[in-house]
Amino acid sequence: MDDTDNGYAIVIEDLVKKYDDLIAVDGLNLEIKSGELFGLLGPNGAGKTTTINILNGLLKPTKGTAFVAGYDVKKDLNNIKELIGVCPQEAALYKFLTGRENLELFGNLNGMPKNKIKERMDYLLELLDFEEDSRRKVKGYSGGMLRKLNMLVALIHDPKIAFLDEPTVGMDPRARRKVWEFIGSLKSQNKTIILTTHYIEEAEALSDRVGIIDYGELIALGTPKELMEKHEAKNLEEVFLKITGRRILEGI
Repeated sequence: MDDTDNGYAIVIEDLVKKYDDLIAVDGLNLEIKSGELFGLLGPNGAGKTTTINILNGLLKPTKGTAFVAGYDVKKDLNNIKELIGVCPQEAALYKFLTGRENLELFGNLNGMPKNKIKERMDYLLELLDFEEDSRRKVKGYSGGMLRKLNMLVALIHDPKIAFLDEPTVGMDPRARRKVWEFIGSLKSQNKTIILTTHYIEEAEALSDRVGIIDYGELIALGTPKELMEKHEAKNLEEVFLKITGRRILEGI
């Protein structure tokens, strides 16, 4: 079973996640196509990260379920984990190792042969213009450099589906643009990418489709152009303001 069975990499069905009296995800239904770059937008607390954590197996749903590459998150996590890469908001790196050593370590943890690790590592580092910085110890990295390496670690094993949760936080505009190019190159390889971001122009520039969630519910879905036309807005930021009553950065 894989994502080519029905054309969808991810299918979410009536998904609910409750914490005591808080409903973090409230009956979410969503289908993400194979090879699609999907932007998931919403303020902090909207349910974006909770949804991603259910899809990658870190959280169990209260009700409903989701399928990743055709595998049920409730039953088939081992199969799912072989196919996905996850770049979380918080960098999960070993600071007393160099960037290259971190990549080698995570390649080994994913069961990659040594020659494949080196080949993949050299390719990713060149693509993101990170070769020189990768030879330094991570403890000296800036916030933006940590985000870059965190993303490369998530992708070292060449996953079919990548979850990028706020990948450009802390980067200067030039570095962000380089990451945009890098993410675009992943899409050209027919990978499915789920991108969350508070930089709404990032989602507008990169996403094939965008889903906006608020209070755990999906309140808008479509291409950036479709959403702007539907809500008579000049950009996605204006769409967000119209349908939620606040700007996206107010959620930070």
